[in-house]
Amino acid sequence: MGGDADRPRVRLAELVAALSLGVDLGFGQPMEHVLRQCLIALGLADYVGLGEHDWVAVYYTALLVNVGCHADAHEQAKWFGDDIKFKSGKYAGSARGALAAMRLVGAGNPPLHRFRVGLGLALAGPRLQDDMISQHARLARTLAGQLDLPGQVREAVGTAYEQWDGRGWPGDLRGEAVPLAARIAQFAEFIEVAHRVGGIEAATALARRRAGRQFDPALAALLCDNAQEILGNLDAIPAWRTVIAAEPALAVGLSAEQLDSALMAIANFVDLKSPFTLGHSVAVADLSEAAGNRLGWPRAEQVMLRRAGLVHGFGRLGVSNSIWDRPGPLSAGEWERIRMYPYLTERMLHQSAALAPLGEVAVQHRERLDGTGYPRGLSGGAISRQARVLGAAEAYQSMREPRPHRPALPAEEAAAELRAEVRAGRLDSTAVGAVLEAAGHRVPRRREALAGLTAREVEVLILLARGMSNKQIAERLVITPKTAGNHVEHIYAKIDASNRAAAALFAVQHGLLPEERTAATSAR
Repeated sequence: MGGDADRPRVRLAELVAALSLGVDLGFGQPMEHVLRQCLIALGLADYVGLGEHDWVAVYYTALLVNVGCHADAHEQAKWFGDDIKFKSGKYAGSARGALAAMRLVGAGNPPLHRFRVGLGLALAGPRLQDDMISQHARLARTLAGQLDLPGQVREAVGTAYEQWDGRGWPGDLRGEAVPLAARIAQFAEFIEVAHRVGGIEAATALARRRAGRQFDPALAALLCDNAQEILGNLDAIPAWRTVIAAEPALAVGLSAEQLDSALMAIANFVDLKSPFTLGHSVAVADLSEAAGNRLGWPRAEQVMLRRAGLVHGFGRLGVSNSIWDRPGPLSAGEWERIRMYPYLTERMLHQSAALAPLGEVAVQHRERLDGTGYPRGLSGGAISRQARVLGAAEAYQSMREPRPHRPALPAEEAAAELRAEVRAGRLDSTAVGAVLEAAGHRVPRRREALAGLTAREVEVLILLARGMSNKQIAERLVITPKTAGNHVEHIYAKIDASNRAAAALFAVQHGLLPEERTAATSAR
């Protein structure tokens, strides 16, 4: 396998566009919804006559506007049954959307449970919604910063839920005080859905109906006056190729270091989807790379393993948390949806010549030598040696982490399970041997005093990030629920967070999750 110099360099636009395909799935929209809204936004920007800096802000804001919306999918699934179905109702009219949301409250649970959830939402719903949507904007702004995008982009994605009439989120801005890039991106998002469902007539009708309320009236008028020019060819042009070709002045290839940093940032964001996968992808990447090193593979192949580990879970965005976070058994239909996630990862990456090789490895990490794996049921030599190592590393790391249906397995028990898979003919013995050797000296993550947190508050933070309630935290730490609640309040104040998703991101970014890593990684 050749080195990085033999492969095309990844462009930032390709990475963000690939992520947008997962955001589409998380909203129950067809892939390329976000790419098409980006094209609409750029069409509007052309008519407005924006300069280069404003163009950059429009381009990346349109691609990133909803990137933080999966971070509280765990809570959405608890309240509405299916977080993806719930989010897909965003584009209905306000009354229809509200009615659809109410019908989903507590879906899939007994009537008494649905009543309790509905009562809780009736009492706290508006505040919860405000906190959720405001947090989505903050998380998008955080990711824009981690991708080293300009301040103008960060400001725009952080205000992309504000509305012209001041009734958006967090509700601090109105009218022309909302950055123009944010106004254009939000408008283009809704227009894309209306156009895809009902054509130009539906799109212009929506623009007129919400002009002066949700949408900037000048943008609405501009679209209506130039609808054929802006929307007429949308179905005929290749969305991916056109969006990538339109990348602004930042169209430079990422260096190896920049790519690794960007992949890690996105991997951590994707893992926020469930409290059971926090930090999972980075841990898998570390273990895979270390295993490749022990096998004596060339450095380029070790790097490939690490990057494939970072992206292997991207497709999880397309599966509801009502499945990922289910404590009980899954139905046959739900298992089929899980079997699709490696395939979705591949589809997110395949259009980029530079990212496609990572997808080719990642899509096989759940395949098994005897043909019982997924998504394609490959067997034997059809599974690449990189995928065999990645699969063993992912299986081991998953067993070492808690899941909704079981606690984390002790290291020796996880190793025994992995060896049993070798004896059963499902996992490669060489790959498993390298992974277990790499994981042979496991040490607890250091828990320094972060943001003034006490040792007990760090313990509470980890359990909170994992999705535990105050009562569950109290039971785990043998304290009272009131004491647990006090700890949670203190934690939120110290780390400047207002909900579990923000606390989870803090925990991952500061190395508190997952709670263990390999000794080799600790020394880096």
